[in-house]
Amino acid sequence: MRLDLAVARAFSLSRRAARDAVRGGRVDRDGVTVDEPGLDVLEEARLTWDPNRPARHNIRTRLSVLYDDDDVLIVDKPAGLLTVPTAERERDTLHARALDYLQHRYHRRPYAGIVHRLDKDTSGALVFARHREALHALQALFRVHDIEREYLALVAGEPPDSGILDADLVRDAGLGRRGVARKGEPGRRAVTRYRVVERLRGAALVSVHLETGRTHQIRVHFLSTGHPVLGDRVYRTGQAAPGPEAPRQMLHARRLGFRHPTSGAAVVVDAPVPEDFERVLSALRERGKLRPKAQTRHQPAQTAPRGPAGPPPPGPRPRPAVDRATFDGAPARRPGSRPWELSTETGRLGRPLVREGQNLPRVRDNERPKKESRPEKEGRPKKEKPRRSGAFRETRKPTRGR
Repeated sequence: MRLDLAVARAFSLSRRAARDAVRGGRVDRDGVTVDEPGLDVLEEARLTWDPNRPARHNIRTRLSVLYDDDDVLIVDKPAGLLTVPTAERERDTLHARALDYLQHRYHRRPYAGIVHRLDKDTSGALVFARHREALHALQALFRVHDIEREYLALVAGEPPDSGILDADLVRDAGLGRRGVARKGEPGRRAVTRYRVVERLRGAALVSVHLETGRTHQIRVHFLSTGHPVLGDRVYRTGQAAPGPEAPRQMLHARRLGFRHPTSGAAVVVDAPVPEDFERVLSALRERGKLRPKAQTRHQPAQTAPRGPAGPPPPGPRPRPAVDRATFDGAPARRPGSRPWELSTETGRLGRPLVREGQNLPRVRDNERPKKESRPEKEGRPKKEKPRRSGAFRETRKPTRGR
């Protein structure tokens, strides 16, 4: 259980108040002051809280710390942030934030050795070394792949339930992108194990374990199988997403585990799933729900109870006899239209067609009689409008001079 959660439950504090109490140095575990909210504690651990103890220096940083001691620092990297600066010398990087955190926390010259990296648009757990001895020890563990790394990814399509992707990778497979080595082409060995956690509509949530740590290994391996990572702007080009558009590549480093470089104890840290990942996953789940079938307009006909006469005889129904001269059921016809008759050819009621040699007036059904013009009233002359020709002429009488 996390230390801040245990403090909140033990002393009836809010989660934020418990976190501030831990960071302020007001909480002791088994008589020792601890100031890391994410530290795992046992249920039988003895916790004490002194609200009157002077708080330590407050640390305001944009870094989410998962684990911190004198040897290693494990942080939760957000998506969209570089691990280290590139040739353009960016200032806001994860490494710069780690140095700023250590400077404000310990008030001495900070050191954060780079052990491994994560892609810019990949989130999750990442470890820094606090001194050079720890850096060499952690780099040796990563070199022999004696570490535990688990990723969560949203991939397109329907991959098998589990599998091992063992394909060598090359640095440049065209257009400056990495790819799978062709037959006979030299490459670096890369092995990826995965299993499907949840199947969605047009996509799948997979848990990925790395046996090797090559650059873009997960993205290239799943692309080679026809199931690219959702939101990948580099390798997934020109393909429509199966659901809502992902703001970035849906890849998250969920778990990181290794042996402590000094004590040799097992260190396992889980990074919480970020909000953008959860949002896309929830949208895919809602999209995959089965919708109720729409009710059809035409309901099945209800059969009436049959009388003692029994069922009707098989075969076509006989048509009822209709008197052509007096047919009361014919609809009323408009003036000028042709009369309704029962056709001897089709057996249906309708107007007869005009045949050759017949001089019948052609009258349309929708033709209405024209309105009669309104008669002019007697004794009232028709007004005539004056005509104007050329320039405007003055019609008033000229006034005589006095």
